[in-house]
Amino acid sequence: MAATTRTTTPAREAGDTWLADCARHPELAHQVWDMDGLAPIHCTHWLAAEAQLSVALQALRRIPQRHRGPLLLDPDLDTAWWLVAPDAAEELADVRLLTVHPAGWPLHCPPTRRPAAGRFWLHAPDGRGRLTDPVHLASALGPGGPRILAEAFG
Repeated sequence: MAATTRTTTPAREAGDTWLADCARHPELAHQVWDMDGLAPIHCTHWLAAEAQLSVALQALRRIPQRHRGPLLLDPDLDTAWWLVAPDAAEELADVRLLTVHPAGWPLHCPPTRRPAAGRFWLHAPDGRGRLTDPVHLASALGPGGPRILAEAFG
């Protein structure tokens, strides 16, 4: 007697579910990801703080792990996006190296566990809604940008 194999769809990642729930049409986001595409997630539950890729990676080293939230990278565009609280725009307004996109702006996102169209999550949403602390992000970048270490001057 031959054994039967049962086919099931894998459970959705908690981060994917959380991210899709931020979209205007959550099920459509999952469908786009199933086709290896980028789903437009409009900034309503968070804002996207955009930085040049190298600047974001330098800042990442200065932000304690417990204050880091999701960080999306696109090496082809030399761009990174931090997800920050909806009220963080004012706190980050003086940070010249960041562009904080307004509520409703669409961030085109891959799923949390695999890249799509060259984009990937360096720190993926985990489903708990944790965002990057704007105070630590601003401190890592400073109003004038990252500081040159004193050791560089000899």
